[in-house]
Order: sequence, then C-alpha cells, then structure tokens
Amino acid sequence: MAYDQVLAERIRGVVQGERDLTEQRMFGGLAFLVHGSMAVAASGEGGLMLRCDPAETEALLDPPRVRRVEMRGREMDGWLRVSDEAVAADEDLRRWVTVGLEYARSLPPT
Repeated sequence: MAYDQVLAERIRGVVQGERDLTEQRMFGGLAFLVHGSMAVAASGEGGLMLRCDPAETEALLDPPRVRRVEMRGREMDGWLRVSDEAVAADEDLRRWVTVGLEYARSLPPT
C-alpha cells in the first residue's frame, strides 16, 4: 500500500519551519527526519509511524488506535503506529507529530 499523500501534506503543514528537517522514503512511507533521525512518517500501512521516548511508550498506547510498531515479529518500545482515525482532526495530528519531533530533537545528529 502506498502512503497517504494527503496525510503527508498535512504533516508538512505541522513540521513547516522545523530546523534541519528532511524527507525520505522509508518503511514504505514518507518519513520526516530531524537532524537525520526519523520523527514521524506517513506510513505505507496507513496512519502514522512515529518515534517517541521508549520510557513513554506504554503511557502513549491507546489500542487499537495507537499501538507499538512490530518489527520482525517483535513489538518495539519507542515506535508507535497511530491509526488514520486517531489523526483525523488537525489538533490530534499536531499532537502526535509533536511527540515525534520532540523525541527526534532530543537525539544527537546523525
């Protein structure tokens, strides 16, 4: 499945003006990176894939709308899948994108 281009445009509206921001196709979607670290992506599976502080993963979960990313059969702390439904409102999208941006800003440049 291709990523949602409308969602990618909505993300661009939120990240506009972010310093050291780049876009890159990855994980079947379009990722937005800060200082070379992925913050958030319009996922090829729909919705968002985003990074967060691994220590905050549990507090951010809201199944089935927000769940851990599964990589190679293993659920990963610090990586979330956020459903389309959970980002339908602009305010909700901004909230989730901000989570990813804040975490990416906290990482050393790559």
